[in-house]
Amino acid sequence: MSAQYIMKKMPDIHGTGEEITYSQMVMTGQTGTRELAEYISAKCAFAKGVTEGVILELGEALAHEMAMGRSVKIEGIGVFSPALALREDKEREKTDENAVHRNAQSIVVGNINFRADKRLVGETRRKCRLERAHWRPRRSSQKYVPEQRLDIARKYLEENPYLTVRIYCRLTGLLKSSATTELRKWAHTPESGIGISGYGSHRIYIKE
Repeated sequence: MSAQYIMKKMPDIHGTGEEITYSQMVMTGQTGTRELAEYISAKCAFAKGVTEGVILELGEALAHEMAMGRSVKIEGIGVFSPALALREDKEREKTDENAVHRNAQSIVVGNINFRADKRLVGETRRKCRLERAHWRPRRSSQKYVPEQRLDIARKYLEENPYLTVRIYCRLTGLLKSSATTELRKWAHTPESGIGISGYGSHRIYIKE
């Protein structure tokens, strides 16, 4: 069975005004623990229930080791390591000499980073047979030009404390990937008047 891919467009982050294209695999579903256990048990002597239990225990073991401040390397799969973030109601620590410092109660594990083993990438590449999907992906709205979208963002921040990618999508008609790229561009352009705060899924855009 072949996997499908589509070609998507996004604005050039260097501000040339040209669109660049990249390939993206079409995800047709998600394999769960039970299905994974069935696949493994069919290839070895372990019963499906035993295999499923080992997979669940693996997750518990990963959490235990990373909670102790260790990264975990599973040969042929990759390296897992915890990433820290501020609690949602806390502000980022300032670098000023007299600034209030964040304590341990303000910091949590916000995500788990994963770096795939080269063997896993290579095995996936070897097994994968790709074909181009016959349908076209939905495109961002062209109702506004970038300068108009920047003006929309500025006006929104005049009346609201922060702007998210989801809200920017709704205001401008951009798809999530394009909206994220454009907001990051505005945040790194000093004269835009837009700044950035937070990390990962808690990232927001603010008036500067």
